[in-house]
Amino acid sequence: MKKTLIFLTIIITIGLGYWMIKKQESNTMNTLIPREVLFGNPEKTMVKLSHNGEHLTYLASRDGVLNIFVAKTDNPNKATPITKDTGRGIRQYFWLYDNQHIAYVKDDGGDENERIHIVNIITQEDKIFTPEKVKAVIYSVSDKFPEEIIIGLNDRNKSYHDVYRLNIVTGEKKLILQNDREFSDFTFDSDYNLRFASASTAEGGNEYFKAIPSKGDEKYTWESFIKISSEDVYTTSLLDLTHDGNAMYMLDSRDRDLNVLKEINLTTGAEIILAEATKAEINSVMTHPHTGVVEAYSINYLNKEWTCLDKEIENHLKTIKQTTNGEVSVASRTLDDSLWIVADMKDDGPVGYYLYSKTDKKLTFLFNHREDLKKYKLSKMEGVVIKSRDGLNLPSYITKPLEAKGPVPLVLLVHGGPVARDEWGYRPEVQWLVNRGYAVLQVNYRASTGYGKAFINMGNCEWGRKMHEDLLDAVKWAIKEGIADPTKIAIYGGSYGGYAALWGATNSGDVFKCAVDIVGPSNLQTLLDSVPPYWASFLEMLYRRVGDPRTSEGKELLTQRSPLTHVDKIKIPVLIAQGEKDPRVKQAESEQIVAAMKAKNLPYIYMLFMDEGHGFVRPENKFAFYGVTERFLADNLGGRFQELTDELNKTTLTPEHKTDLAARFVK
Repeated sequence: MKKTLIFLTIIITIGLGYWMIKKQESNTMNTLIPREVLFGNPEKTMVKLSHNGEHLTYLASRDGVLNIFVAKTDNPNKATPITKDTGRGIRQYFWLYDNQHIAYVKDDGGDENERIHIVNIITQEDKIFTPEKVKAVIYSVSDKFPEEIIIGLNDRNKSYHDVYRLNIVTGEKKLILQNDREFSDFTFDSDYNLRFASASTAEGGNEYFKAIPSKGDEKYTWESFIKISSEDVYTTSLLDLTHDGNAMYMLDSRDRDLNVLKEINLTTGAEIILAEATKAEINSVMTHPHTGVVEAYSINYLNKEWTCLDKEIENHLKTIKQTTNGEVSVASRTLDDSLWIVADMKDDGPVGYYLYSKTDKKLTFLFNHREDLKKYKLSKMEGVVIKSRDGLNLPSYITKPLEAKGPVPLVLLVHGGPVARDEWGYRPEVQWLVNRGYAVLQVNYRASTGYGKAFINMGNCEWGRKMHEDLLDAVKWAIKEGIADPTKIAIYGGSYGGYAALWGATNSGDVFKCAVDIVGPSNLQTLLDSVPPYWASFLEMLYRRVGDPRTSEGKELLTQRSPLTHVDKIKIPVLIAQGEKDPRVKQAESEQIVAAMKAKNLPYIYMLFMDEGHGFVRPENKFAFYGVTERFLADNLGGRFQELTDELNKTTLTPEHKTDLAARFVK
């Protein structure tokens, strides 16, 4: 009897424990993840090592704004902020080779006129070396000249950059090339010799020229090196030189669909094919930090896969993968290649950063980019291939709510570009939407990158046609698979994705219940008439992709494919969000369709942020945008939402929009 009671006690205890675990999991699944956790500044991101390995840096929040922090590598949790930005935050930076200075670029409120900053990690002195309202670019940094970098400025000609050698200590700029030939890019070797320059062709392609030093008035003569057609321009390019300057690497899709990785001997002209793409393009390479020799390359069909050309690198990556769970990315390496920063990328959790010592093959965990995410159970992202109506394979991703049983509301999340792509991994917007009760479908429609030049070129002049049909075919797939409730579907996106949302509202109102447009063009004619001046080098290519405004046929096409032309057809609510300083899709693109909808008394919400550009980066603005958007989606699709409180007051929305939105959505 006693044994029986003990046995029953054990069974009951196990059962209660299991029930408690399941109850806890259920509570976690049903918990609304706060917007601040998903869209606030990451705790630590963009981790880099100094070239000598003594320090590491990362971006983290200082008074609510992303700034650069520096720590000793052997004490990474004791970091000091060395920048004091109070605006939209620092988004990109890198170490200089003196191991005492860091360079970063920053614009004014999203206008994309980046200025070059150099900050001393000891004194924290932050110097700005380029003028206001000028777009500066950094072309080359060499370990042979730790106090100098090669930069470009478009101060003389807004469309093209002149090239300078900048001393980061004295601020002295020495002109290397006055760019009168309309070159769009430059390649330097490690001795800062100008080796190549590229320019757009009249057909919308690209041509690389070899720079030959001259003793005459002209500093260089130019010899054609490689000519690339418009069909290959996105899949063929020079990559970089080896450190000794004797070899050039390139990706080449000429005479084939998927590209190859080549090494070109610049002395003999001999070419060696190092790798041929299969199924998906070669999209990135890993090179030795000092020699510049390519050691590995990756392709990405549904997931990123690395192939090593160097056996030692392969062994190190295998060692790392024994500890990590997601896709491995080597984010930073010391000059002697003894230390690496490794990022462990997952779809259902934060990015984990590690320090890897090649000498003893030791992997040490540093921190997660968003530790608070670990408190919540996130959804897995599944890669799927969907057939279009004309038989094209569309690599896509579906993410479902954890508690989903049967069809649920669906958000079609359309990527921008359009010559870009969706990838597997942690995406805050995706996790936010599934947490609110929606399945999320992401489609690599024709024109997306990664799947060969034919796939890209199938999107030429197909805005609002076959590119949109691909999206509709993907929605049909989700309905057929029992994932999506056909009466509760939204289309949502930014940039081209915003265009797709507006097109869906004007031309597919029978499919979509509502639409969310972020910085999307509404009038293709005015879009092309107002592109930034520094886009001049690829304007011809843009005309070939979207439509040519210089011909009567092109003008007609642009008119017919503009959502503004079809405003009368809108029968669903539309949320439109715009950055006032956006140089790519200007404010007028949103204002035109808002005015047309207002005149016709059509349902819309408009959010204009006064210090944002092509997308929103201030956390306060993101909290408000996503707060209004999830309420908008809930009102139309029936999902869950987190109540808005005082978020609108903290934004840079116009006063008019703050008042209007508060009246509609704040209790």
